[in-house]
Amino acid sequence: MLFRPLAARNVRWAPLDGEGLEHLHLTATPDGIAARSVVIGERGGVSYGVSYDIRCDAEWRVTQLHLEAAHGDRLALTSPEPGRWLAADGTERADLAGCIDIDLAGTPFTNTLPIRRLGPALGTATELRMAYVPFDTFEPFADQQRYRAIEPGRLYRYEAVDGAFDADLPLDEDGLVLDYPTLFRRL
Repeated sequence: MLFRPLAARNVRWAPLDGEGLEHLHLTATPDGIAARSVVIGERGGVSYGVSYDIRCDAEWRVTQLHLEAAHGDRLALTSPEPGRWLAADGTERADLAGCIDIDLAGTPFTNTLPIRRLGPALGTATELRMAYVPFDTFEPFADQQRYRAIEPGRLYRYEAVDGAFDADLPLDEDGLVLDYPTLFRRL
């Protein structure tokens, strides 16, 4: 087992640049995993306040995402089966077909999702199609990312497939990011 069984816990991160804070409550549920968080920060000189609720099945596959900005913008997505997404009104999101994981701008938590879900399979570089959600527009789009274990259960390499960004992510015993070079640090 790479990571210990999940117990309820609270985790906080702060951005390395600018002001901000994230407070995450993560817990196991009868159906899987629930992550609830509040994130305040800024990017590109624009401040934001966002809350999110992510539900995963027991295999760490995202089944629901609810995202809300302090000013009222909202996004709700459900995944009735891995790689298939529906908008809040039930409309199929064909543009997100094949995405199993989500990546939310402004939080290191969503890096945990593919790492926990894939576990030992990340011994080799694995390319993933992610539903990426920027906090400025709440308009999700498919993004190609790559993950690989450097030290299984402890250190993972994240890479944007387009080469725009990469980082080595140290993790705790739950698979949560400790420090995200150039972006976040755990408090």
